Amino acid sequence: MNKALVIIPTYNEVENIQKIIELTLRVEDFNILVVDDSSPDGTIDVVKGLVENHPNRIFYVERKSKEGLGKAYIHGFNWAIENKYDFIFEMDADLSHDPKELAPMLSYLREDKDMVIGSRYIKGINVVNWPMSRILLSYLASLYVRWTTFMPIKDPTAGFVGYRRTALEALNLEKIKFVGYAFQIEMKFKLWKRGFNCVEHPIVFTNRIRGASKMNGKIIWEALPSVLILQLDHLLNRD
Repeated sequence: MNKALVIIPTYNEVENIQKIIELTLRVEDFNILVVDDSSPDGTIDVVKGLVENHPNRIFYVERKSKEGLGKAYIHGFNWAIENKYDFIFEMDADLSHDPKELAPMLSYLREDKDMVIGSRYIKGINVVNWPMSRILLSYLASLYVRWTTFMPIKDPTAGFVGYRRTALEALNLEKIKFVGYAFQIEMKFKLWKRGFNCVEHPIVFTNRIRGASKMNGKIIWEALPSVLILQLDHLLNRD
């Protein structure tokens, strides 16, 4: 059977990590890789305790410092490729992404898709417990990305994504520029430009209940110029 892995990056997620791992373990066919950026709150200690009971399904990497979401995922992608996983997923640690959606998302990759996106906006706006200002900012940012890049993806900033290993291997992961919010846009843009096929799977995104969010409006605004940089790099064959 083809191997599937979900990568969960963490920084100070001690309040959520056990629950998200336990829920993910219920999904057949998936192993888990936690990539922790030296959380000072003991997140990785919880993970190590869970590994003792599930040594063949839970793995972890401790990074020396906090370098951003993109760097954590690139580390995880390289680990997954080295360990011959066929299907590789990104998922947040804060329970905003429901692990129950992993199975239906995996089915797309097993059929013929190269990338599957857990989309908040494919069927209206499916976000729970966000203030209206945050919903509008996120949705308008997605519209801006679509209009600027012409990508036929309704949720280009989504962070719940699955890839075939062959799609990730086609990218030069060391040339991925962005490490924050724009990382998600860059990954989708580069795979789309290379002709890989994508599907969006509708999900309900639920805002975190425990722990501090790493996302804010400033981060989103700072990411928007990156879209123009991606377009320019593609036109100049620098990507």
